[in-house]
Amino acid sequence: MTDTASIENEDTSILTALDRLSESAPEEGLTLREIFDALDERAFGAILFALALPCCIPFLYGVPQVVALPMAAIAVQMVMGRNEPWLPEKFAARRIDKAGLERISRSGRKFFGWAEKIARPRLTFLVHSAAERFIGVFLCLFCGSILLPLPLTNTQPGFAVALVSFGLMARDGAMMIAGLVLGVSWIGMLLILGPVALKELIKGALAMLGIGG
Repeated sequence: MTDTASIENEDTSILTALDRLSESAPEEGLTLREIFDALDERAFGAILFALALPCCIPFLYGVPQVVALPMAAIAVQMVMGRNEPWLPEKFAARRIDKAGLERISRSGRKFFGWAEKIARPRLTFLVHSAAERFIGVFLCLFCGSILLPLPLTNTQPGFAVALVSFGLMARDGAMMIAGLVLGVSWIGMLLILGPVALKELIKGALAMLGIGG
């Protein structure tokens, strides 16, 4: 059993908390409920950030599919104006193994170590409840696009959700706006190209890079 109390109570960053979570997890991993408890289930930003990280990893399959629907459920609750995130039991019981938790921890450092250094309170009107509900609508769209059965469709919206949620934790409205711009540009691409054209575009890009068959 992971020592969730120490992770909750210490004044640590979300990246440090994820490091400790992956280190202390048993080999069979943790359920999403246990991860919620460890990261302080009252914080929408912390939970969304942790769930979005696997979606940022290109060519990672399995874990993004585990977290996509729970992440969307949390975003919907932001729109509803809930004070605390909650998961239905069928989502809360989903498990991420220790190897998956370690990948999430490494990805957090790799992709968002820079954000930890520059984040600071600014444009804080965006972290008030009314603005958060509006932002939640966009997060729902980003989460929905992760569910599309196309290659690489999880990466850019995953980054968008992670940036917005990191900004939410740090009360950094500028970082939240950056995440929204990234996500909206992705949704715009989907709308303009359509899923079939987007799939062919991605396949062509992969072929140019010598990836895939």
